[in-house]
Amino acid sequence: MRLDALAIPESSACASALEVATAYCSPALLNHSVRAYLWAAAYGTSQGIPFDPELLYVASMLHDIGLVREFDNHTVAFDEAGGHVAWVFGAGAGWPPARRTRLSEVIVRHMWDRVDVTVDAEGHLLERSTGLDICGRNTDDFSLEFKSEVLERYPRLGLAKEFFSCFRSQAARKPDSSAAASVRNGIGIEIAANPLDLARQV
Repeated sequence: MRLDALAIPESSACASALEVATAYCSPALLNHSVRAYLWAAAYGTSQGIPFDPELLYVASMLHDIGLVREFDNHTVAFDEAGGHVAWVFGAGAGWPPARRTRLSEVIVRHMWDRVDVTVDAEGHLLERSTGLDICGRNTDDFSLEFKSEVLERYPRLGLAKEFFSCFRSQAARKPDSSAAASVRNGIGIEIAANPLDLARQV
């Protein structure tokens, strides 16, 4: 598979989601969001998993919005906060309530240990792609050439340090959150060992 073979869905909602992510996310977090979509769409396509490209793209762009200062809820886990922001975004985009709820679900479920593909294809793909990009899980899903192409076009820009710092902050302030559970379960070790950050081991 080649990167240019993956089409970014064209819709006003997708363009607006990218605009929001660009406005609020750091460069490293923005590139992570774009890569989350690319890994997810590439895997779904290669495995023959039917998915909604627009829903997956918007969810990818907004899935970490709850980590940024402007939307960091002081009591709610970042993934849940992101789900609420996405629901409001969907309302502004003119999506019907059921589609807004689906968007919120996909974002919340990206922090689950596993999402059943037969129940939620987009949630499954985003959970898998973010696990790959943050922790280096399932990197063998893609060829060396494809991974190199994605990372060259959307570099990591120090994502590992920034992301773990965000999670430690979330964990300290919200000890019952998904981020806190991830910190307790050793996500820092996974992040540090992510082969995507080790050029010779991509």
